[in-house]
Amino acid sequence: MIRKLLYLSHPEVKIDPQILVPEWELSDKGRRRLKAACARGWPGRGWRIITSPETKAQQTAEFLANAFSLPLHIHPDMGEVDRSATGYVAHDRHKALADALFDHPETGPEGWESAGAATARITKAFQEVVDEVADNMLFVGHGAVGSFLWCALTKIALGRAADQTRCGSFWAGEIGPDGFVPLHPWQALETAGAK
Repeated sequence: MIRKLLYLSHPEVKIDPQILVPEWELSDKGRRRLKAACARGWPGRGWRIITSPETKAQQTAEFLANAFSLPLHIHPDMGEVDRSATGYVAHDRHKALADALFDHPETGPEGWESAGAATARITKAFQEVVDEVADNMLFVGHGAVGSFLWCALTKIALGRAADQTRCGSFWAGEIGPDGFVPLHPWQALETAGAK
């Protein structure tokens, strides 16, 4: 049996330095992008949604679940890289830390969870779901761990080149008798459901 698989990173959020990053909510722009994808019929019916416990991912998953009456489950180990050691950092510093995260997978920059540890965590969570769920699966999560999972499943080297270029992007594959088969790497949400 072939099962389809999608991994979607949450779209734009309301950035608030006074709120813990995992508790950030979707912005109006992020919601508009989701609404436009749903209007194009994406993802459609027949999916089981598995989401990160972070607020922005849960809101993304709930939006899609409500639009197409899809079952939704939260997996506690699907969160983004743990960046609580620094909390919110300005854009330029965040970019530099993210570059270091990808460049040195075994060492988390400034106390962040390392890419190696995050890869092990997200890969284990993914395998748990695949072993338990017989349906087509839509994972809703985050850019970095979504990129780490893509690299692990496709057996390519971890690197910034494999990262999404914009939040609110998705990659696709299939799970069959021979394991994971990639269909396409990260694409912007605007391509979802496009004719």
